[in-house]
Amino acid sequence: MFFTGAGISTESGIPDFRSPGTGLWNKMQPIQFQDFVGSKDMRFESWKRKFSGDQIMLTAQPNDGHKAIVALNALGKCSGVITQNVDNLHQNSGLPEEKIVELHGNATYASCLSCGKRYELSELEVQFSSTQSIAPCSDCDGIIKTATISFGQSMPEVPMQRATTMVEACDLIIVLGSSLSVYPAAGFPEYAKQMGAKLVIINREETGLDSIADLVIAQQIGSVMQQAYQRLQAL
Repeated sequence: MFFTGAGISTESGIPDFRSPGTGLWNKMQPIQFQDFVGSKDMRFESWKRKFSGDQIMLTAQPNDGHKAIVALNALGKCSGVITQNVDNLHQNSGLPEEKIVELHGNATYASCLSCGKRYELSELEVQFSSTQSIAPCSDCDGIIKTATISFGQSMPEVPMQRATTMVEACDLIIVLGSSLSVYPAAGFPEYAKQMGAKLVIINREETGLDSIADLVIAQQIGSVMQQAYQRLQAL
């Protein structure tokens, strides 16, 4: 199974949120979940950022790393992907939805915080442009928010349970592009190792779990993954 972080998405041109000096959170303070829920002004600011910011996440395409996972899945070599990313690139690459666990949600659509009804961003952008606000949910009057997990928001219970089950069943976990510094998400590779699985880390920078990994590769994810696929295909 695979555990993916921002490093695989940067190879598709999507900026990292947390990198020192260059990360998006160094340029603007993230809006806390409780502030979004409790303040109409904070909701306005959040939606303004969403619709006036860089739209690269909506136009980015899966790279060789994503495509290699899909190819390995076709060979029966991928039990699933746990991802910290919110860019929908694993889905766009063709990996079946049931193989993907999104720990931090998805930034390519919105949903009601109360009933979970899905809303498309293109429709919400038209509404925001016209009224400078997003109306409550049409089904239950709940607050609508991008379908990501914000700072201060509880981790989603079902994805956490799915990720735990996936980790407990795997014999090899391959980390792609994660610094393994954001918890509780980063605890899954460590847990897999404790459960007896082999741990491989492919990341340009050092991670907090390098010392317990069975193999660490500090190279570009896409090229390494394509080589791995080609060698498996040749067996």
